[in-house]
Amino acid sequence: MPSASGHRSFSIRSILSPIARIGPAWIVIAASLALSLIGLWAIDVAKAPKPHPETLLNPIATRQAVFLAISLAAALVIVLPNYRWLASAAWFFYIIALGLLIFLLIPFVPWSIVHPINGARSWIDLGFTDFQPSEPAKIAYALTLAWYMRYRTEHRRFLGLIPPAIITGIPIALITLQPDLGTASLFIPALFAVLIGAGARFRHLALIVMLAAMAAPAVYPILKPHQQQRIAGLIKQLKGDRSEDQDLNFQASTAQTLAAAGGWTGLGDERSRTLIHFSGLPERHNDMVFSIILNRWGVLGGLLVLGLYAIWFAASLFCAACTKDPFGRLVILTLAAFIAAQVFINVGMNIGLLPIIGITLPYISYGGSSLVTVWAMVGLIASITMRRPKSSPRRSFEFINDD
Repeated sequence: MPSASGHRSFSIRSILSPIARIGPAWIVIAASLALSLIGLWAIDVAKAPKPHPETLLNPIATRQAVFLAISLAAALVIVLPNYRWLASAAWFFYIIALGLLIFLLIPFVPWSIVHPINGARSWIDLGFTDFQPSEPAKIAYALTLAWYMRYRTEHRRFLGLIPPAIITGIPIALITLQPDLGTASLFIPALFAVLIGAGARFRHLALIVMLAAMAAPAVYPILKPHQQQRIAGLIKQLKGDRSEDQDLNFQASTAQTLAAAGGWTGLGDERSRTLIHFSGLPERHNDMVFSIILNRWGVLGGLLVLGLYAIWFAASLFCAACTKDPFGRLVILTLAAFIAAQVFINVGMNIGLLPIIGITLPYISYGGSSLVTVWAMVGLIASITMRRPKSSPRRSFEFINDD
C-alpha cells in the first residue's frame, strides 16, 4: 500500500511538475483564450443581422469555433514534446514553407487547387477549407532565424546583417508576389526584434531604416494599382477629403463610421447587428473586425482587447527573459514581434491611421490558418518556457557591449 501511494504521488508530481514550470506562459495562454472567445462573439455580431436566441452562434462563428478546437489541439501537440526537436529541423521547415509559397505562384497549377481570392494567390484549396501557407511560414521563419543566430555575433558588424536579411528577404519576396503586401510587411519588424534582442548595433539598424525610408518612393511605382489606390485614399482621408468615401475609401470610411458610432460603451446587440449588416462593410468578420468590436462594445471594449494584447506581449517577453536557451529566447522574441506588428497594423487600418493592406487581427479575425498558427505560437512559447535550462550550454549571442 505505501508503495502504491508513493507511486501514485510520484506520478502526480511528474505530471504536475512540467505544468507548473510553464509559469508566465499561463498568462499568454489565458490572454489568447480570452481573445479567441471575444473573436467568436465579434464574428457572430458581424455576420448575423439579427439576434438568434435559438442558437449560440451563427454558422460562420460556429465554423470559427471548430477552428478554435483544432487550434487548441495543435497547441497541445506542440507543447508536449521537447521543443528542441523543432530546432534541429528548423531549416527543413523553412524549405518546406518556401516550397509551399513557390507552389502558390506556379501558373499552371489547377484553378481548383489554387485560385485567387481578392486578387491574391495566397490559399490552397483543401476541399473542406482553404490553407494559407504564409501563416505557418511565420513559425518556420522564426525557428530558422533563431537557429542561425543563437550562437553568433557576426550581426554586430554591418555586413554580418546580410545573412539574416537573406533569410528574411526570401519569404518576403515570395509573399509579395502573391501579392500579399500585408503579411510580407510583418517579417521586417520580426527581423528587427531578433536583431535588437541579439545585440545588433543600433547605428547599423538606424542606417538600414534611413536607407529604406529613402528607397520607399522608388517602391511605389511597382506596387499593384489597388495598393497605390489605398495609399492615395488614406492620404485623402488624412487631409479631410471625403470625396472618395463611397468609392475608393468605402471600406475605410465605413469601418471608421461604425467604430465611431459605438461611443464609449457600444450599441445594443440588436441595433449594432442591424447597423453593421446594412452598412455593407466588406471583410467585417475578418480584416475589419476591430471596428465591429468598437461598434458593439465601444471604446471600453476596444481598450479591453488592446489590454489583453498588451498582457500577451508582456508575458511573452517575460517568458523570453526566463529562459537561458538562446534559441528559445529568440524564437519567442520573433513570435511576439509578429503578433505586436499585426495588431498595430490591423488596428491602424480600422481607425484610419494606416492604409488597408489585408491584415487580420490575431486570435479574433475569422480564419482557420491564422487561428491555428497563432495558437501554435502559444504552444511553442509554453514548450520553451516549461523546459528552460538553468544555463546556456554554450556561449550565446549575449556579450558585454563593446561599442
